Amino acid sequence: MTYDRLVCANCAAPVSEGRCPVCRASRERLQQQAGFFGQLNPVVLAALLVALIALALLLRQAV
Repeated sequence: MTYDRLVCANCAAPVSEGRCPVCRASRERLQQQAGFFGQLNPVVLAALLVALIALALLLRQAV
């Protein structure tokens, strides 16, 4: 889950802005848990998936 769409219950601002201590703590925790793929945009992940499928199809035709 990306934190750019989450809204803080404490200050009602987006968590990604980090306006209050609760936002900043939640943002930091989510960044640590997410790893590499959690920091990528869902559109980028979809593009990577399409590229991987295209590569698999090309390799299958080459054999």
